[in-house]
Amino acid sequence: MKFLFIAFVVIPIVEIYLLISVGSAIGAGMTIGLILFTAFLGAILVRAQGFSTFVRVQGMLAKGEMPALEIIEGMFLLVAGALLLTPGFVTDAIGFACLTPPLRRWVIRKMLAAGVLNGRIQSTHGDATVHTQSESIRGRIIDGEYRDLDN
Repeated sequence: MKFLFIAFVVIPIVEIYLLISVGSAIGAGMTIGLILFTAFLGAILVRAQGFSTFVRVQGMLAKGEMPALEIIEGMFLLVAGALLLTPGFVTDAIGFACLTPPLRRWVIRKMLAAGVLNGRIQSTHGDATVHTQSESIRGRIIDGEYRDLDN
């Protein structure tokens, strides 16, 4: 509930205040130009990083590995794109922060550790590997391997 209040009340009020302040300082035309520039730049960066993430997902799938971290990064890139296309300076700052790979991975690790995302993270050779956990109605789902000894 607290998050929704901040997202739908506080951030728009701060955005309106900043847009008015910046518009008063540099003019309405320059403010609109700056907003359009950040949206254009953000779209280019999201597209490039999205393609890079997609290539990593394809590579991991080809190796038979689960690209869990890359999928979560893809969700962050989607959020970053939406924030960068939303007019405003606060949303642009948050969107550009989501485009910074080390910061994005750090936030993902913190969210996983805090239980915001259902899963756990384990460090392997300095790079992050995500092991997701899922719940079924009757209990935990346990992944495993088996061999049919009768054949």
